[in-house]
Amino acid sequence: MSRSPGRVLPIAACAVVLVAIVGVTAAVLDVEGRRAIFSATLLVLDAVGAVYFFRAARRSPYPSSWRLAGLSRIASITAGVTLAISSVTDAEALWWVGTGLRMLMFGLISAGAVISRMVDLSGRRRYAFGAELLTVLASGFMLTWYFALDPLIENWEPGPLWVATIGFTIGDLLMLVSASALLLGGAVPRITHPVTPLVFGMLLYLVTDAIWSALAVRGLHPESSLVLGGGIVLATALITLSPILISTGSRSPVVRQRLTGQPAWSARLPLLALVFGGGLMLIVTVREDNILLWGGLVLGLIVMTTSIMLRQVISLRDSRDLIVSDVLTGLANRTGLDNAITRSLRRHEHGTLMLIDLDGFKLVNDAYGHPAGDHMLTTFAHHLRASVRHTDTCARIGGDEFAIWLPDATDDTHTIAERLLQTPTVALDDDTVPIRASIGLAPTTDADDTIKDLMRRADLAMYHAKRAGTHSWTTYDPAMTDRRAEDAALTEDLQHALDRDELHVLYQPIVDITTGRTLGAEALLRWEHPARGFISPVRFIPLAERSGAIARIGLWVLEQALTARPSGSYMSVNLSPRQLQDPTLVHDVLAVLHRTATAPSRLVLEITESALVDATHAPTLQALREHGIRVAIDDFGTGYSSLQYLTRLPVDILKIDRAFVAELNGTPEGRAIAEAVIRLAQVLHLTTIAEGIETPDQALELQTLGCTRGQGYLYAKPLPAHALTEVSTAPDA
Repeated sequence: MSRSPGRVLPIAACAVVLVAIVGVTAAVLDVEGRRAIFSATLLVLDAVGAVYFFRAARRSPYPSSWRLAGLSRIASITAGVTLAISSVTDAEALWWVGTGLRMLMFGLISAGAVISRMVDLSGRRRYAFGAELLTVLASGFMLTWYFALDPLIENWEPGPLWVATIGFTIGDLLMLVSASALLLGGAVPRITHPVTPLVFGMLLYLVTDAIWSALAVRGLHPESSLVLGGGIVLATALITLSPILISTGSRSPVVRQRLTGQPAWSARLPLLALVFGGGLMLIVTVREDNILLWGGLVLGLIVMTTSIMLRQVISLRDSRDLIVSDVLTGLANRTGLDNAITRSLRRHEHGTLMLIDLDGFKLVNDAYGHPAGDHMLTTFAHHLRASVRHTDTCARIGGDEFAIWLPDATDDTHTIAERLLQTPTVALDDDTVPIRASIGLAPTTDADDTIKDLMRRADLAMYHAKRAGTHSWTTYDPAMTDRRAEDAALTEDLQHALDRDELHVLYQPIVDITTGRTLGAEALLRWEHPARGFISPVRFIPLAERSGAIARIGLWVLEQALTARPSGSYMSVNLSPRQLQDPTLVHDVLAVLHRTATAPSRLVLEITESALVDATHAPTLQALREHGIRVAIDDFGTGYSSLQYLTRLPVDILKIDRAFVAELNGTPEGRAIAEAVIRLAQVLHLTTIAEGIETPDQALELQTLGCTRGQGYLYAKPLPAHALTEVSTAPDA
């Protein structure tokens, strides 16, 4: 029977503690064999540690660091065995090998600790962290210089023991770096954290080993000391406990989480190191008179002071960045953008301001939550940086509004705009959501341009990009007019258009091209404004989508269309991407089908390619299709590159856009795109419907290519409901 994780933890931990207790107890009872007992105990603890360090690497987000620590335990084991053989055989070569392996042990565990923090830092934060480590290291160097290195250099002749003592002292400093890296990096957020024993073990090890070296250089024999030997054993046991706690302990996700920052108190540690170094200098001033001793201490103090100064410089730069940088994305903020533009304008450089607004960001933020919105913003910020030149300035100037200043930009601006529209995606929960944007470009025109002028032009260009359809870019033109006030008024009227009976539905028959029989019809919404007259759907549908009115209007159109559907035919109704985001859409559509007594197979819902590529719409489309409702892609080939989605998402019909039908002129070039769409549909077992058929020649060519269904003025203009009934004579579609 396998043990539960809760039972493995105390057994493994208690075994380590028991080994340490038995080893120390045996050393107390056997003074003569004390050194051998301590060595054997350390070998056992290192062996256990090596196993569990590698196991911990499987659970930690820093596997390389734990593997390096495991290798350090292996180096310690090998060093212990090699030095033991050397002491028995008097083989000097083995002694050097063992000493080198002991040094390697210190280097590996130090490298693991430092790497675990450096991988999460970048730029100036990494340099600041290095400066803090250097400050603490310099303080430790002053201490070891005073108690170990200076006496060694003054009193000992160079030789193997002289080299080994210096090496082990350097090893203690590396152990200090290891513990400091973990403490300063926030690896011990609380005393009960699994990494806590590792840090305390390192600190105890370096203190005990440093005392050992200080006694050795003064001619004493610390190898027979029960306190020092027991301290090394206890330190090794603590170091071994951490990987055990991580690899076999509680399944809490805390050990799987990456560290997010340094603890607040860590900023005081370098200052304490500086105070310690200064205090040691004061003591030496009073008690000593030794040039060599002073030389080492002064060197350490100089290094500490330099490190502190470097850290302060970095802090000042970070403070400046807070003024000109956006905290969330790391891009420039509005102040940073203004500074960059001002510098260019002062140098009379030509440039282009690019204003970018994310389409549908509020919907994503509402649907998935604020953290998901932040994730989308940071992902798009990374996309911005990767899409521009190093001389350009990227900025976040509002909630979901970004800007790029392109100095000395000419034809590159259009290339960059197209690159930005190469839709990046962001993973939210189990969905992959494309990030779309509307972009306005405003190039400088003369020497009198101001930041305000450029922002106004770019904003107007972006507004026109949004009016033309989401996920596009537009360059400012002096002929552009600001219709936002007009749009706002029209949007207000649209909210009441349904109640005032200003909206009506027309129907364009969909026919069998071969026989001319009517198979179904597409519902087309029209708005007759009492003051403005006829308003094109191209004008008011985007307003309805942005205002949210499309949800109510769309269901009304659906009910009108199904009520007007002639017996024996089907009805095709357009569905906007905004409607697909409504969680009650499936329920609402089924309710309309029930009220109108319409079979689901008699309904086709048309969506755009932009809706197809949004993975968040897939569950809704799948649910509709499971109820027997068919899905058509309208104007196929004019929007996004959605071929990869056709094989994965529920689609039944491809509608060939009227622009491709208009190109049909009997030549291979004219029919190339229409033929490609038809062939693709045949391979995927999809039905094709051609839109905008106006001449018999177009109908004949489509029929020759394999498309047997179509709609257009050749057959009928959009008709009212009573006229549709008269022309609908076909049986089942």
